[in-house]
Amino acid sequence: MNRVLILFAHPALQKSRINRVLISAVQDLDSVTFHDLYEAYPEFDILVSNEQTLMENHDIVILQHPFFWYSIPALLKEWIDLVLEHGWAYGSNGTALQDKAVMNAITTGGSEDAYQKEGHNGYTIREMLVPIEQTFRLCGMTYLPPFVAHGTLGMTDEEIHQHAEDYRRVIIALRDGQIDLETVMPDQRINSDMDRMIEGNYE
Repeated sequence: MNRVLILFAHPALQKSRINRVLISAVQDLDSVTFHDLYEAYPEFDILVSNEQTLMENHDIVILQHPFFWYSIPALLKEWIDLVLEHGWAYGSNGTALQDKAVMNAITTGGSEDAYQKEGHNGYTIREMLVPIEQTFRLCGMTYLPPFVAHGTLGMTDEEIHQHAEDYRRVIIALRDGQIDLETVMPDQRINSDMDRMIEGNYE
């Protein structure tokens, strides 16, 4: 069983309908650690050694956050800048994260059609996440396609709960090693075809 670390970053969680539901869907899972960065570090005073220990003690890391201006929230960027140190995360002696896996879990107001070459934004979310992907690839980690909940602004309660159910399924499947990584790697998002993604019945 893999140990999963969810690094959650949302500067205004009280305003988010969907992220509160996504959180509640996964917080009770065994071998899953939920770590709210804005709660832990409201002044951005990140304890680097503590964060590195958390990373070392888990096999899979989920970066859960809203997609702000085609990027990540400020505290998560600060976390990346400080925690992924040369000589620890990368470089000739930086092997602490080798062979671990990492995935973004994103909520965005834009529709999936908007995040296409022909769409309003001109790029897919997977393309926009290339700097994050390369950052963790440099650290020797396997970067998985993101979990994406599109169109949050107009989402119904039923749709929110469906995304939460899918998120729980993805986290359980990653924890239990039920995802064929070779199969999902080309996908734009890991939750594009839930039945194909998960090998067997995790329930």
